[in-house]
Amino acid sequence: MKILLVGEYSHLHNSLKDGLQQLGHKVFIIGQKDGFKNFPVDFPIQKKWDAGFLKKLKIAIYKISGFDISSYLTYRQFLKLEKQCSDFDVVQLINENSFHCTYNFEKKIISSLLKNNKKLFLLSSGFDYLNVKYCFENPDFKSVISLYQNNKIDKKSFGNVLKFREKSFFKLHQFIYKKCNGIIASDLDYHLPLKGNPKYLGMIPNPINIDKLPFQPIEINDKIIIFHGINTDNYLKKGNDYFEKVLEIIEKKYGDKIEIITVRSVPYSEYINLYNRSHILLDQIYGYDQGYNALESMAKGKVVFTNAETEFMEYYKLTENVCINSIPDVDYLVNELSFLIDNPEEITAIGKRARAFIEKEHDYIKIAEQYVQKWNEN
Repeated sequence: MKILLVGEYSHLHNSLKDGLQQLGHKVFIIGQKDGFKNFPVDFPIQKKWDAGFLKKLKIAIYKISGFDISSYLTYRQFLKLEKQCSDFDVVQLINENSFHCTYNFEKKIISSLLKNNKKLFLLSSGFDYLNVKYCFENPDFKSVISLYQNNKIDKKSFGNVLKFREKSFFKLHQFIYKKCNGIIASDLDYHLPLKGNPKYLGMIPNPINIDKLPFQPIEINDKIIIFHGINTDNYLKKGNDYFEKVLEIIEKKYGDKIEIITVRSVPYSEYINLYNRSHILLDQIYGYDQGYNALESMAKGKVVFTNAETEFMEYYKLTENVCINSIPDVDYLVNELSFLIDNPEEITAIGKRARAFIEKEHDYIKIAEQYVQKWNEN
């Protein structure tokens, strides 16, 4: 098959591409490089007028006229790539706003993809209309929506989530929902809100290229090394404020017994290697299932503080931890981290189980096979 993957935020589509290519398919990615992460894409689209004076001018023009120059320029770039984005057997959107355009221009791009290719699928791997709607209607559902509802994060900072509640994005959702061949979820955070939806084709776990992430058995010779990678743009959404408070307490408590490595907003190619020396990695708090950074870290054999709620344990029929479930509770997190520091043999054991779990449930070639099956059946 010839496959076009649209958008890249986390390395998901790159790893899926690797798996599909191993199976003999032709695969291309179109999209923006997602800021500082700088993921590779085959057909890059640059988001223009997005910084400095031009961004301020763009905002002013939009407020006066409702015309978004960045969206228009993205559409112009797509038109130059339109021929290269035609004649595919499958096109998959990474979410409902893959090109970051306003309604009219996003619809025009997707209409072209629908017209010039055989099938179009939607991946639920981040916030979209249905996911945001579900989170707001179910306040006990563990998600970053609680930060907004509890006034911990302001409306402006939460704009990339709240936009899916706007009328224009509801229209975009309806358009994609009606036209696409089906929706696939990438993990439990997106699977649970979609259960029972007639367009939902089921969950396919995130693909992890285990060949590029060699397992590194944990050896603790001296200090226990804790890694905390911070994405400044998502500081509160990932729970970094809790992790930083926890690390202050842990540093005072254990002193020379530990080493803490903290990095901020580094490109993916650097990030993936910066934590190689670490034994424990602090990832995120608000969710049910692991995010992409957590999974890749687990593949390397790290003990990751991330999302691993009861629903996750039950779904995968796990009886032992493959990572540490994180919740927004400093005392809880300090206790969990202290236990590991006091019992280093448990760090080694969890690290081995983490790698085994990734090999069993997230192997990129096995996951690519699942996608091909879904695409062929629908």
